[in-house]
Amino acid sequence: MASNASADDNTLFVVQPEKITPGRRRMGRALVWSTFLLMLAAALVQALHVEGVIGYGFDNWRPLLYAYCLWACAIAFSRVLIFGESGKRSLFVLPAVMFIVAIVFFPLLFGLYVSFTDWNLSSLEGRKFNGLDNLRQMAGDPYYWNALTNMVYYVLAIIVEYSIAFGLALLLNSEIRARKFFRVAFLLPLMMSPIAVSWMIGKSMLEIRFGPIARFARWLGWESPTFFSSPEIAKFTIMVLDAWTYIPLMMLMLLAGLQAMPKEVLEAAKVDGAGPWKSFWEIVFPIMLPVSVTAVLIRIIFKLKLADIIIAVTAGGPGGATDSITSFIFREYRDRSNVGYGTLLAFVYLIIIILFMTALIRFVSRWLDRPA
Repeated sequence: MASNASADDNTLFVVQPEKITPGRRRMGRALVWSTFLLMLAAALVQALHVEGVIGYGFDNWRPLLYAYCLWACAIAFSRVLIFGESGKRSLFVLPAVMFIVAIVFFPLLFGLYVSFTDWNLSSLEGRKFNGLDNLRQMAGDPYYWNALTNMVYYVLAIIVEYSIAFGLALLLNSEIRARKFFRVAFLLPLMMSPIAVSWMIGKSMLEIRFGPIARFARWLGWESPTFFSSPEIAKFTIMVLDAWTYIPLMMLMLLAGLQAMPKEVLEAAKVDGAGPWKSFWEIVFPIMLPVSVTAVLIRIIFKLKLADIIIAVTAGGPGGATDSITSFIFREYRDRSNVGYGTLLAFVYLIIIILFMTALIRFVSRWLDRPA
């Protein structure tokens, strides 16, 4: 019986080193850059043709797609030319990368171009470039800055939401009767769509004439329980509706952290004579900090997208008092058909979110890594 040859002796498992000359590397780079410049030239010609600057061009943007596919093939071939056998490994992920670039990068470029145009769908003139006029309009738009100020209050409300979620998590983690039932009951708001919450509570239960909550408020002595006529009360009501919807998300994450906490630590603290309050502040809360930070950061991301409840309940009213940035941009598109200005506001808000979340994550990381 013949003995099995080892992998080192079998030539099928051995990759011979491939000699890659400098000329071959230059050829690969030249191939990539030449096809890339060809794609840019096709895009520039078509853009100038669409804007009426030049009289020749393509009938549609399809040649740009062909140029992009040619560039992708050139990148794939150049990886093999430049890196040899190891470059073939990147061919497995290259189609996914090029697809992501196509569905993310090109729409961003088009949106950036649209943000510097005067494009109103109700106008017969169509789209035309207007330079920095949209930026000047944004700088003098009081409704936009009011919406940005509202977002500060909405984000700060997460502190109260986190406190309530932590309290509920502690309650559901303790030995109480019907604990499984209450866990499911508290998760029901999270299972519902925010639009359903808006209509069920915001439009029905808070309705001033026949809503049960409004009737109960009148029974308590509030003569005219208008939850959405006063700017302050309307803003507070929106915060309550949004909190009722998403507090279960933080509660679920905190409850999972509490259940993963080692029980021996709490039992040792109890033996040492530590009371419930001292055990919470000196043991439970510090151990739960990473989970708490994760829950709060995820909640901030959801809060920065707040729009559906506002649109369905108040439509930004009264007088834009409850508007978030997202709901304001939505009304710019829907009510005013102002595509150019709305796209600029969306890009500015995207930059604000990126800067804010980057700074916040860096601050939290340094705070968690500080020496005890």
